[in-house]
Amino acid sequence: MMDPTLAEMGNHLSDAMKILESGKLVSEQGTERRKLSWKDIPGPLQGDGQDVVNILQLVQNLMHGDDDQQGHRRMQYVGEQGHMALLGHSLAAYISVLERERLRKLTTRILSDTTLWLCRLFKYENGSAYYHEDDREGLLKVCRLVINTHYEEYAAEGFTVLSSKHPVIYQSAACRPGLGQHLCSQLGLPLSSLCTVPCNTMFGSLHQMDVALLDKLIKDDRESGKVPLLLIANAGTPGAGHTDKLSRLKELCAQYDMWLHVEGVNLATLALGQASSTVTAATKCDSMTLTPGPWLGLPAVPAVTLYRHEDPALSLAAGLTSSQPVEKLRALPLWLSLQYLGHDGIVERIKHASQLSQQLLEHLKTLASIKTSVEDELNSPVVVFRFSQDSAPSSGGSVEGYFAGERDILDALNRWLGEQLAQQVPLSGVDVVELEDEGTCVRFSPLMTAAALGTQENDVAALVEKLGEIIPVLSCTLRFRQDFKDEVLQQTLLSYIDDLSWPGLGVVRYEPRNTDLDEEKRQQRVEKINSELLKKLMELDTDLEFSGGPEFGEETNCIFIGMATEDLDVAELVETIGSVGRDIEESGKLFENMTEVVRRGIQEAELQLQKANEEKLMEEGVLRQIPLVGSVLNWFSPVQASVKGRTFNLAEGCLDSTEPVYSIKAQMNKEASPDSPRSSTKRFPGQKLFRRHGAGSDSVSDTSSISQLEESFRETAHVQATDADEAEVPQELPAHIPEETASSDQRVPEGQETESVDTLR
Repeated sequence: MMDPTLAEMGNHLSDAMKILESGKLVSEQGTERRKLSWKDIPGPLQGDGQDVVNILQLVQNLMHGDDDQQGHRRMQYVGEQGHMALLGHSLAAYISVLERERLRKLTTRILSDTTLWLCRLFKYENGSAYYHEDDREGLLKVCRLVINTHYEEYAAEGFTVLSSKHPVIYQSAACRPGLGQHLCSQLGLPLSSLCTVPCNTMFGSLHQMDVALLDKLIKDDRESGKVPLLLIANAGTPGAGHTDKLSRLKELCAQYDMWLHVEGVNLATLALGQASSTVTAATKCDSMTLTPGPWLGLPAVPAVTLYRHEDPALSLAAGLTSSQPVEKLRALPLWLSLQYLGHDGIVERIKHASQLSQQLLEHLKTLASIKTSVEDELNSPVVVFRFSQDSAPSSGGSVEGYFAGERDILDALNRWLGEQLAQQVPLSGVDVVELEDEGTCVRFSPLMTAAALGTQENDVAALVEKLGEIIPVLSCTLRFRQDFKDEVLQQTLLSYIDDLSWPGLGVVRYEPRNTDLDEEKRQQRVEKINSELLKKLMELDTDLEFSGGPEFGEETNCIFIGMATEDLDVAELVETIGSVGRDIEESGKLFENMTEVVRRGIQEAELQLQKANEEKLMEEGVLRQIPLVGSVLNWFSPVQASVKGRTFNLAEGCLDSTEPVYSIKAQMNKEASPDSPRSSTKRFPGQKLFRRHGAGSDSVSDTSSISQLEESFRETAHVQATDADEAEVPQELPAHIPEETASSDQRVPEGQETESVDTLR
């Protein structure tokens, strides 16, 4: 019968996973309260304690509390095999309380089984295993083992033994960054003990260690009295997934009595029936580090370092083995998961990931302007590809540019390509990688991502489909960048910003014509105009994207233009930007002067109204101003006083009579045609701006977008000017704006001139 405690533990784990994976938060009201709750603020431990459900609810809130803001959940897929790995951590805590003898037998069995299964699975005969959380920890312990082996007095005398004969650790230039520095810092060795071997520069892969140069470096170190200790080789480099010449390196290490350690994602293919010969050579190395967690989709399982050594005392001194039974429980989650998957299940997952890589590679061969960096097209589990203008294959990974700086521009475009693919096809697991020779590339490594994300063949098909849609956009953008630069340089009011890191058509800035301002005011004016210009451009009906650039970019007060399409009219685009900028600048000057103009106009209006009141008093007499007497006199003898209308001219800042305005307006209404169009050319319904003739769109005028934009901008300026007049000028003073500005007229009613003066004041 099953132990009731074990059964209860499994049920609790199942219930806890259901709560954490359900994503059901308490309620909307509870969510609002939780935003301001003290539970989100670190504080003292509560005295009365909490039950399991409340604690799990708190964990869930911390895990998914920002899902509404992020828009999606960023958790990997955890299947049944993942639940077994999580159960292993709970069981390890439970088993650790057993009596010592029973604990020793159980941990020995778990460690022996797991080591045997892994050695047979990855064809590593007569090996021992060390389980560790940090995937660098196994290599560190191996280095201690090698030092103890070469320096017999190291255990007694320590670092003084190393002073006479300095140890040397060799690593490839394609190793993961910081690995060698981490080893030196943990071992107490100077950085001079680390030797980085360059990759091939003339023959072979650009990511493989140069064996001939390594041989020369070892000979030089031995002649200078140094001790070559260990060589770190790659079976799948972190960047491109290439494998070093392991057979040749093993011969070299045997010749100079060195230890060969191998790591990399390609070691997973050793579990397959037919692995490549280059990877199979890793089974003859002295040690290798495996990471079955990401390969099999197992969360929180340890990495494993398999090694061969005959002296158990030195292994114990190096920390590769432990006499503490609790230390051996690290293998328990992996022990449970391997049993759950079985041999066939493990092989199937690794084989599935390799088939996904082959599927993508076959499709990439059919796409123009895509270059791949694959070592072995038949067996490589990692696919690295890059967009390039030259569709012909190139061994060097770079092409001659059509203009200076094309390498940087291609890097920016490929970085954007990788981000778009990762965002639009998230289950593909692609990411962006920086390679020294090729530049920025997109990497597809399903061995590291497919098991966790659940990647399938249809996800690879969706990735290829999306890639086929993006490639024409990248090609057009790269082709139009130089045309855009040439057009901008012809505009006197536009400055071209040469930002090679921007993945788009280009960057432009509008420069005001007024140069008599100091630098601070000029910068403020540039910022204001370009900010308004960006808003106007973003309101246009076009497929282009306009933005202010990256949040922490070096260039400011600029217009960043996004990706281009085949039918883009670059000349019309640049002319429109300049035209809108000029209208904004002129409108800004008008509004800047409007305050002073209105102030002077109000003062003049006060004087004229005061003078008009005095004339009215002289004309009507004093008696008519008395309230009761004036009403009686006006009833017996009405006064036929004519109302004198006035207009306020914003351009000249003065008051004029309304008689010329009414006469001109009457004449214009008679002569004007009611259905005369604003522009001789119009766009068809649904027609986008900046489209060329015969390029997938209706034939329209090249300048129609500019004329429409100017007309719409003038109408906007007309409304703004009218609103400003009504806000500053009293109702008794109608505004008149000739030509560019709008005009409005309003008569001054009889008997209100006196009140108007007070109102204006």
